[in-house]
Amino acid sequence: MKRFWLFLLCAGALQNASGWGQKGHDVTAYIAECNLTPEAAQQIDRVLNGRSPVYYANWLDSASHTPEYAYSRTWHYADIDEGYTYDTMPKEPAGDVVTAVNDLVAKLKSKTLSAEKEAEALKMLIHLVGDMHCPMHTGHRDDLSGNKIPMTFFGAPTNLHSIWDTSLPEAAHKWSYTEWQSQIDRLSDDEATLIESGTPKEWFMETAALCKPIYEVSSEGTNVSYDYVHKFTPLIEQQFVKGGHRLAKLLNEIYE
Repeated sequence: MKRFWLFLLCAGALQNASGWGQKGHDVTAYIAECNLTPEAAQQIDRVLNGRSPVYYANWLDSASHTPEYAYSRTWHYADIDEGYTYDTMPKEPAGDVVTAVNDLVAKLKSKTLSAEKEAEALKMLIHLVGDMHCPMHTGHRDDLSGNKIPMTFFGAPTNLHSIWDTSLPEAAHKWSYTEWQSQIDRLSDDEATLIESGTPKEWFMETAALCKPIYEVSSEGTNVSYDYVHKFTPLIEQQFVKGGHRLAKLLNEIYE
């Protein structure tokens, strides 16, 4: 049993770049797609050669594990221990989710990229804004954002990071990504404006603050069951909406 837990922790560490699972990224991208201006939607359709943002929402998770894009593995997260801010925390030399989002936005706004590089940057941005709103991608550095905290999910061995990446969103609602959007993306104009304000660094710190109550009820050996799912489903819905609207804001600014 001990060997199994060690294997599970190692496997979890290798998955540190996964972000929301497929459904979470699809939902975030679709909410963004539904809030694009007509001008931005037309330009993005051109850049992605007729594909939608949802089509590429999970592309970077696979690409980061290829030699060509291995440099982007640390871009999916920024581990931050309690008591630190983004400015004071130790930084990944190859970059993190905040530096990556800011850099991609700047490159796309420059309008100097080749068609191939523009499509690449856009696909990366679609994914990484989603990652920025997944709490366990702003978790503690000393436990690898929950990868080193073994837990069970309805009795099945896993870890805190994996629970928040995939298991919890999938348990919250058995909806398609279009159903998620139709049910939770119901902001007034004033609410949307408020959510879309701020910078990627501020959005990151906002997500990092959400980790405190999560860690408080997610100690090693915790079995996640219906009460945990019920407690955190509203937070997951909130993060999907925030991620989607903020991605739309960036894309509308890039392709205004």
